[in-house]
Amino acid sequence: MSTDDRRAREGDRRRSAGRHRRGRAFTASFTIVLGVLAVIGLGGAALTTVQGPRVMSTEFDPAAAVTASGSRLLFTTTQSLAEVDPSQVSVSPAADFTVDTSGRTVGLRFSLPLWDDTTYTVRITGVAGLGGGPPATIEDSFTTPALQVYLLERSDADDTIFRSDLAGDAAVPVFRHDHIEDFRATASHLVVSTVDADGRSHLIVTDLDGTGQRELLLPGTGSVTDLQSADRGNLIGYTFTDADIGADGGRESALFTASLSASQAQTPPTPIERAGGDSRVDDWRFVPGTDTILMLTFDGALTLVSAPDASGRTADPVALGNAVAIDSIARGSTVAIVERADGPLAIDLATAEEKEVAPTDPGLGQASSVLALADGSTLRLLTRLDADGVTVEQTSVAVVDADGAGARSVFTVPPDDALLQACISPSGRYAALLVAPNVVDNPYDGYLLPLPERLQTHVVSLADGAEVVALRGFDVSWCQGAPRG
Repeated sequence: MSTDDRRAREGDRRRSAGRHRRGRAFTASFTIVLGVLAVIGLGGAALTTVQGPRVMSTEFDPAAAVTASGSRLLFTTTQSLAEVDPSQVSVSPAADFTVDTSGRTVGLRFSLPLWDDTTYTVRITGVAGLGGGPPATIEDSFTTPALQVYLLERSDADDTIFRSDLAGDAAVPVFRHDHIEDFRATASHLVVSTVDADGRSHLIVTDLDGTGQRELLLPGTGSVTDLQSADRGNLIGYTFTDADIGADGGRESALFTASLSASQAQTPPTPIERAGGDSRVDDWRFVPGTDTILMLTFDGALTLVSAPDASGRTADPVALGNAVAIDSIARGSTVAIVERADGPLAIDLATAEEKEVAPTDPGLGQASSVLALADGSTLRLLTRLDADGVTVEQTSVAVVDADGAGARSVFTVPPDDALLQACISPSGRYAALLVAPNVVDNPYDGYLLPLPERLQTHVVSLADGAEVVALRGFDVSWCQGAPRG
């Protein structure tokens, strides 16, 4: 073997030995790093267990919480949690809620919309991790935004839908048309009932700022009345009458539902019919929180029906006797107040159980409408007549206890004015009261839904009767239906 060959082999041996030394060093270092990481991980896990659950993040939408029921506050923690009981939770100011626990998350679902412009504090005590360790207290505070409302104002020029705060000094026009009959506002849309120069109705859907206009399909050519929207989803309903209805027939006051979802823009509306009886609708309501409908037909029958599901199936209708009118259904409740010939009656739509509405002191006046509140009390429109029972001496709005014993006036209407409608805000904090001032000299317009030309919406606090604001126009967006004129 030559000298050069011996030198080459010696170099190869030295390089091979070096690679083995570096490999052993890397393996040793890697093993040390893994050990350190394992110690850190075990130490962190042990520290988490020793400290108990801690909040990593919260999730909540305060803006949605003031307009709709069912808003959720979610706490995500560092540990999987034992079941949290409602008794461990406090909410200040008080609000109804349910609580659920899943993995590292505990959530509160608020049963009703929250008060606007209010700071809430949620505190959960005794929160325990499944892995053991001491229980912890978790807490969060949030402030809800000021309430925004939409109103409609008719005029000789364009009719206009405005968005306004409750200060009344920040009204912004969002939609104009030369003839707006009615509108409803949902969580994400405005749906507007308009009439063209030929007297035909149209339904226009927009975003809440008035953009993205598109038109919904109608059952045919005719008139849309009694437009309403469900509390959840994108469902609306209305009654429809054919333009050519006459002695030869046609649809009259037929109830239809439709989706505002853009994906269903070309889907025909769904008829809601009452099997075995008259389906022409005199009055109707969506049951809050559902797509179930309470309908009062021309023959005086009161029936609970469901809108068809995605497969077209409907639940069996429930007959609830006869009635003269539907006054209200409380948000967050299944209790409807209806008018029968012998007075108002409360019906639990979940059980069909009936209960008389406790009367108020006759000296306060005769109740023309009874609006249910979620706590079991009612808001009543009371009219006091003179001794001959002819002239209106005073119309007042009062909050009445569930047993009828206590009545507290929150608003009074002068004899020369007319109270046309009362609506409760989603949270139950306010009432919107539609007044036609000086009604004798306040002529009605020529719309399908005729109303006095001058209208004011008074917003009052139900807690103390303080007037918050008076706004021009009507159809404030928390009303479930239009005024009846």
